[in-house]
Amino acid sequence: MRDTPHIVSDVMTQTVVAVGRDAPFKEIVRTMEQWKVSAMPVLEGEGRVIGVVSEADLLPKEEFRDNDPSMFEQHRRLSDIAKAGGVTAEELMSSPAITVHPDVTLAQAARIMAVRRVKRLPVVDDLDMLQGIVSRSDLLKVFLRPDEEIEEEVRRTVVSYLFPAFSHAVHVNVHEGVVTLRGHISDTSLISVAVRLVRAVEGVVDVEPHLTGESTSSARPEGLR
Repeated sequence: MRDTPHIVSDVMTQTVVAVGRDAPFKEIVRTMEQWKVSAMPVLEGEGRVIGVVSEADLLPKEEFRDNDPSMFEQHRRLSDIAKAGGVTAEELMSSPAITVHPDVTLAQAARIMAVRRVKRLPVVDDLDMLQGIVSRSDLLKVFLRPDEEIEEEVRRTVVSYLFPAFSHAVHVNVHEGVVTLRGHISDTSLISVAVRLVRAVEGVVDVEPHLTGESTSSARPEGLR
């Protein structure tokens, strides 16, 4: 059984709906409707990703269809106004595309999505050739891990590592992704470390530590305090 972290290639969708840079506006709309997607990579040549076209890129054409933008809007929404006049994918797309490589961890991909405020990322190789696509829902797949699998990994990679002499006294229980740690340990200062390591296990929703023991400071002789 492999340890975490999992990477983008583990969860990405390999069959990707995409369009060429010369695809006309109506073809883009039809393709989105046919495949029930809200955004698509824009490709050139043999499959190099040069941008992404989304519903947000198409909407300005309808928004400004019978509404002339004010001077304020012209300065504030220059890009949207330009897209309102676009007729091909190249004119409509957001470029350069925000992409990710297949070997990036799911945590890194989630961070990119959050910071760049996108819902999906084209997955590319070192030459920017399309390999797949990863969405928010793909990243959430780690929370489908069985409780038994999470429990086994917590025992093997956290409990046995931090408490080798007390691993038999630390009980791990996982229910709906929530990990509960119970038992007696030699050094309570390690509890925060254990919680941090357990949270790093993919599929963990929360950690509830119920561990007892002596602190390092109270266990030291009086003369060493």
